[in-house]
Amino acid sequence: MEKVDAIIIGSGQGGVPLAIDLAKSGRQVVLFESKALGGTCVNYGCRPSKAFLAAAHVAACGTGREQLGVTVNASVDFRKVMERVGGIISGSSEGTASRLESAGVRVVMAEASFAGERTVSGGGETLSAETIVVNTGNSPFVPPVDGLEGTPYLTYLDFWDLRELPPRLLIIGGGYVGVELGQGMARLGSETHIIERSGRIIAREETDVSDLVTESLRDDGVVFHLGATAEKVSHADGVFSLELDNGETVEGEALLMAVGQKPNTGSLDVDAAVIELDERGHIKVDDRFQTTAPGVYAIGDVTGQPAFTHVAWEDYRRMLSILAGGDRRQGDRVLGYAFFSEPQVGRVGLTLEQAEKQGFNARAVTIPLEWVALAYLSGDTRGFYRMVIDRDTDRILGATLVGTAAGELVHVFLDHMEAGSTWQVLERSVHIHPTLAEGLPTLARMLVD
Repeated sequence: MEKVDAIIIGSGQGGVPLAIDLAKSGRQVVLFESKALGGTCVNYGCRPSKAFLAAAHVAACGTGREQLGVTVNASVDFRKVMERVGGIISGSSEGTASRLESAGVRVVMAEASFAGERTVSGGGETLSAETIVVNTGNSPFVPPVDGLEGTPYLTYLDFWDLRELPPRLLIIGGGYVGVELGQGMARLGSETHIIERSGRIIAREETDVSDLVTESLRDDGVVFHLGATAEKVSHADGVFSLELDNGETVEGEALLMAVGQKPNTGSLDVDAAVIELDERGHIKVDDRFQTTAPGVYAIGDVTGQPAFTHVAWEDYRRMLSILAGGDRRQGDRVLGYAFFSEPQVGRVGLTLEQAEKQGFNARAVTIPLEWVALAYLSGDTRGFYRMVIDRDTDRILGATLVGTAAGELVHVFLDHMEAGSTWQVLERSVHIHPTLAEGLPTLARMLVD
């Protein structure tokens, strides 16, 4: 059995830079990957989806612009759209391979599993190391629906293989994936139906966020079946038929399953290394990413953290510090996220409800986007800005932004929170007129008596 300095299992956005930095420091590093190099972000998530949405949003750029005196009719070449996306995927993955090779990381393209204490097997090799880091991420969760097995349904893994636009697309799941891809496909010309068992889409967000995004997707032609569950699936002559528990039957040429994710721990044989999982199958870690097995760490989605690239990448920075004897912790950061429907949604920190449940003496202020000069002038007034503060300390606890460029603007709040700032600092800040960011000090001024 060969002994190396470090083993990384999984080539996601935490595992790759960690492997590269450890190798550059002179360590002998082996990285196992069972699928495509680069993980979800590069191959199935952030990069392909945003490239896809870029085309979809351009296709719809004239929608609702009649008020500006402009009417635009777009022509969509769906094959070209998806071929461009495919090129971005392959280029990104090849770039990852090149970076690993240049750093001297030994890559084993095989599924890895534990074979004992600090011992990993895969691809015909068995290796041991003092340090092992698991970064295997998540994969699509597909519920057991009667008749689904054996049909050519899609998940976010193989959606990118599409080259012909389905006339009708059925999506089971109204979370972030279903919303982004659903709006995108509708804007590119597919009649899109979203089936969501909750009473509203993106149900983890505040109700008015869901309402605004729902309104926008409806304007794009998306049909919603809310509070409904698919009980039976059949597929014949290229058409899917879904029988819903509310008595409806909906049909489409393609079916996308987008109901959630599950951690990639099933093939790791964690028992062999005495690694404990939680009730949902995530690897249990402490605040320094240590699992229940000495010398074995886990970072990213597989630990049950928010499944975002920037979270996994920040895990890598903390993991690197910890391995060097530093005092970084999993929770020593302010977490934010965005999703890229139109309107965009940007979130950081706590909502008012979350803050109150945690015992804060909290207050929220909200302004509609139509109060922001540039939004009014450009006609992009669907949305709002909201900030949550602690009355006792004046610290900013969180923000919710809905509207054009919300995914960019939310960083203003993220940075204020990281710096321990107060709402008064934002209130007295001079933002440029006319910009969308000009509305953020206006929001803070709602707190001035």
